[in-house]
Amino acid sequence: MSNLIISEKVAAVAKRDIVDLQNKIDAFNTGETPEEAFRKFRLTRGVYGQRQPGVQMIRIKLPFGRITADQLVRIADTSDKFATGNLHATTRQDIQLHFVKLSDSPQLWADLEDAGITLKEACGNTIRNVTASSVAGIDPEEPFDVTPIAHSIFTYFLRNPINQDMGRKFKIAVSSSEKDSALAFIHDVGLIAKMGVNAAGETVKGFKVLLGGGLGAQPFSAQTAYEFLEEENVIPFIEGVLRVFDRYGERVRRHKARMKFLLNDLGLDEMMARVKEERAALKNKVFAIPHDLFESQVASLDYAPRASVSEDVIFNNAAESIEQSGIDTFKNWYKTNVFEQKQKGWYAVQLRVLLGDISSDTARSLADIVRKYAADDIRVTVNQGYILRFVKGEDLVAIYNELNKLGLAAPGFDSTMDITTCPGTDTCNLAISSSYGITRVLEDVMKEEFPEMMYNQDIKIKISGCMNGCGQHNASNIGFHGSSIKNGKLVLPALQVLLGGGFSGDGIGLIGDKVIKVPTKRGPEALRTLFNDFEANAFDGEYYNQYYARQTKNYFFQLLKPIADLSTVQDDEYRDWDHDEMFKTEIGVGECASVLVDLVATTITEGQEKLNLAKENFESDIWADAIYHAYNVLITGAKGLLMTKDVNTNTQYGIINDFQANFGQEFKYEIPAEYILPDSEETPFRSLAFSINKFEPTEAFAAYFIGTAEKFLNFVRNTREAQLMETGEPVLQELSFGKDS
Repeated sequence: MSNLIISEKVAAVAKRDIVDLQNKIDAFNTGETPEEAFRKFRLTRGVYGQRQPGVQMIRIKLPFGRITADQLVRIADTSDKFATGNLHATTRQDIQLHFVKLSDSPQLWADLEDAGITLKEACGNTIRNVTASSVAGIDPEEPFDVTPIAHSIFTYFLRNPINQDMGRKFKIAVSSSEKDSALAFIHDVGLIAKMGVNAAGETVKGFKVLLGGGLGAQPFSAQTAYEFLEEENVIPFIEGVLRVFDRYGERVRRHKARMKFLLNDLGLDEMMARVKEERAALKNKVFAIPHDLFESQVASLDYAPRASVSEDVIFNNAAESIEQSGIDTFKNWYKTNVFEQKQKGWYAVQLRVLLGDISSDTARSLADIVRKYAADDIRVTVNQGYILRFVKGEDLVAIYNELNKLGLAAPGFDSTMDITTCPGTDTCNLAISSSYGITRVLEDVMKEEFPEMMYNQDIKIKISGCMNGCGQHNASNIGFHGSSIKNGKLVLPALQVLLGGGFSGDGIGLIGDKVIKVPTKRGPEALRTLFNDFEANAFDGEYYNQYYARQTKNYFFQLLKPIADLSTVQDDEYRDWDHDEMFKTEIGVGECASVLVDLVATTITEGQEKLNLAKENFESDIWADAIYHAYNVLITGAKGLLMTKDVNTNTQYGIINDFQANFGQEFKYEIPAEYILPDSEETPFRSLAFSINKFEPTEAFAAYFIGTAEKFLNFVRNTREAQLMETGEPVLQELSFGKDS
């Protein structure tokens, strides 16, 4: 084991996670654990394989994108020490580091935890980073600040047993107003802040609740679960949804394992009914959100209103320190990147960042600027930029000058010219073609030929390297995702063009339509054609999505069809942007692989680990979590024995029923009178497993449930030993891990 250094500031639970990662790496290095079997474990620790062999991407989880100046410096220092000196901001308000050695990841994590930053559950089949409007708390149009609930959701579900081993990842977003700047409509659970009236007739904080949205190859817009749900009921509702998703969600066909497919199969009414059935078992029936979370840390939340500074005064100040040739650029920056907050007299400064990438040196200099001119509360934005808060009007010229030296004062934040993109083939295993290359080219085209797009807030452009949607191409007015086209025996890099996604003029979130594929090198021509067509034919005041709906998909297919014509392909079109070599599709296996192991023995070991966690939580008086860990003991053990009869299962619900049919009467246990259910005698195992949502999570029920789970695991172990006495050595089976994105 390497000399892992963990400071005293790191919480005990985080320290255990880091040491556990180190131990698992050591086991892998000695050959005790095959690489493929190790993947599932490291993913939930934010350690993700890259396209390049032998190195990892580290995903740093920043709830709602919030980061302090000191934390930004720590990430920069960490990138210098362990990665490439680059910080990549993502659409989930994370920061990613690339080209990290696996052996360095525990120390990297320890260094970040020392600054209050985690990697836990940044990847894998967990709740990913909880995103929120980057303007939360300063948004002039918000009914209230959603920062506290976003943070509460993050802390409530971090390390929560109900979301440690789901069938697929789960994404949550919180928007500060009806503009839905956090894109709630494409999330598993989306929340949009609003005021409403409770049962007592009082005006209270709450949310419109959306359910079952998602992107990828089969995108879905979320459905409305509640037009208004009081704030204190939101976290209990999410917990209920997660319990249903965990129990009934697909686990084998991973392309059908997201929440959107379960909702589509059950229907909204049945889904809501099952969520309601979970209420008795919830840890908290209501959860009051503390609204003073950061008052001791971020004085900006209490900044008093001050006198606003007029545009004329700001421009006059600029004329004193900026050369005449640069005044127009400053004015453009002020108009597109700055707004006055809801706290009068204070200004927010938004940073447009090409590709979401900044160097470590730039990050450290940015931290110095924040300390000098802004509140210690930086937010990473969903369009891969940054926002600085509580800047004085009289300091805007000075902060512009300093940002400009760093290359962080480009006008046009969140405009058409500010393209969102994923890393594509630069680092990602799943990417088909270059995202970075085409993004640079398209931004140059707009800068040179369509400079007015700097001011356009209607048309958003998003690009992904494949269909999976990390660049959110489905949710943009004009979207592209990496693809390929066969032309005889050769293959060209291509772009799938999507239109009509994102927001329409009435604020409704839409999923874009796939219109046509074009060779990647013709992406600029496709964009020119779309812009020129819109300019020539749109009605005055018509939004792009309204224009698309009026003209229909076929109109745009015919418009772009000549650009897709392969009869005129040139040699250069067989090379991707930023590449000299001939293109070929080299999609990696991603985080998807398999290994031959004794699966039954593996599941029994997992069951014991879950039982240990159940006992730990019980001893800490966290009874609801202890019960859920014990429930997972039942699921894991039952799955193990079903393998011995070649019974294939794809949901926890199916595991429970199949075990009852094959082994249910063999497992005997005593049931206290108060926990007997109508089906306890006829289907004892099924009754036991499903009793998890029939009783309050009390100490007494937890003690009974954990004790019975331990007896069950012993039954599984004894049954397996008896089987091996008859059959001899176990048959090795394939253990598969699905891809992660």
